[in-house]
Amino acid sequence: MEIEKERTVCFTGHRPNKLPINERGPSVVLSAIKSTLYYKILELAQQGYEYFITGLAKGVDLWAAEFVIQVRKSYPNIKLIGVKPFEGHGDDFLGEDLYTYNNVLCDSDEIICLADKYSSDVYKKRNYFMVDNSSLLVAVVDNYRSGTGQTINYARKKGIPVHIINVKDYTDAEKIVALNKKHKNK
Repeated sequence: MEIEKERTVCFTGHRPNKLPINERGPSVVLSAIKSTLYYKILELAQQGYEYFITGLAKGVDLWAAEFVIQVRKSYPNIKLIGVKPFEGHGDDFLGEDLYTYNNVLCDSDEIICLADKYSSDVYKKRNYFMVDNSSLLVAVVDNYRSGTGQTINYARKKGIPVHIINVKDYTDAEKIVALNKKHKNK
């Protein structure tokens, strides 16, 4: 498949253990972040973006891929491209992550594998490959001193626009809502 860079979006974001999840399951914050990510993908499909590249990591990458698959029901022209950093990527996934990963692999229009085996820089190479083949990066970020932050910086250095979904914006909003509820109950 030939990818048209001008109509291509890629994703970056943290793993679930780096996002606000409480002990009872996904938090209100996480649900709001996922909803924002879904509607951003829908908006981009409406704007004519056709190719969506995911790095197939747990968390944001797989959620974005699932949302692209959902949006594709209304926009059948869009394509999902999965980029495996190395051949054995995903072999250690368990439970829901494994189920989602396998579904995404099956529903992808193309899977690109960048290396035969793991090396210390495979994730960085994967992230740079995605940015180099896109005209927009959608990022869910909480900590800029991370692989996600490195990918955002690389995109900016290459002149690729970045749409930021900042986790801190959502956590601050949740704190305000909680304070308002507390004061109403007094």
